[in-house]
Amino acid sequence: MNNLTFTALNNMLSKKILATMILLFSVFQTFGQDSISIYLCIGQSNMAGRAEIPENLSESPIDGVLLLNDKDTFEPAQNPLNRYSTIRKDISMQRLSIAWSFARKMSESTDGTIGLVCNARGETSVHHWQKGADRGYYEEAVRRTKEAMKHGELKGIIWHQGEYDCTSDLEEYRTLLSKLICDLRNEFGIPGLPVVVGQISQWNWTDSETGTAPFNNMIVNVENFIPNSACALSEGLSPAIGVHDPHFSAEGQIAFGERYAECMIKLLNGHPGDQKTESNRQAN
Repeated sequence: MNNLTFTALNNMLSKKILATMILLFSVFQTFGQDSISIYLCIGQSNMAGRAEIPENLSESPIDGVLLLNDKDTFEPAQNPLNRYSTIRKDISMQRLSIAWSFARKMSESTDGTIGLVCNARGETSVHHWQKGADRGYYEEAVRRTKEAMKHGELKGIIWHQGEYDCTSDLEEYRTLLSKLICDLRNEFGIPGLPVVVGQISQWNWTDSETGTAPFNNMIVNVENFIPNSACALSEGLSPAIGVHDPHFSAEGQIAFGERYAECMIKLLNGHPGDQKTESNRQAN
């Protein structure tokens, strides 16, 4: 290797090391300010992310947003956000999720830094998320969130799940979801912790004639059975593959995450309101 090549490589490495040091310093400085607003993002595949990640979003970190990593410390958040989930499926399946645009809008709309704890897994039932269930999903969400809380304040939970259970006993679902949220709030010592849930897709990919409508009509009234909660609507969102598939497209995920953020901001400001349309109200 000649001196010119060695000098060029040395300069390139020095720049990379400097950039990394600046990035880490920024994260550590944020910790010192104790200004991280933490959100727990849990549920099944649409929360884990199944939409293709647009090229312009594949490597760029989200401004003002950190992600809890596999060492239980924060790093700049970039796609796929469910990469460090301790319960996830294969890394190749983790793509664009609701949490991405949720975090971006929360960062744009609120003061301070946003910290995400993403611990979702596709193809899971609300039964699997119960405290004490044999798969340990609940316990891992709690453990990782408590690690995150050493660096900031837990502000809310976003939950997207229901595809697995949408044609099952909806009264039982209401009971189990209420219990899950109650247990999580007790675990974190925050009885009124804001929670935003979401409707599943509006198109019928199920084997049932009524499709997803009964589930969506139930979950839209979540504030009636879970205090200080709200529901983000899925009206107008498009599928990733087709109407035989329950996953939202990249455009749908981005719009949905923003709706989640709008609901969360209202809860944080003490004005929950809702996104219900007149047809939602008449259905109930």
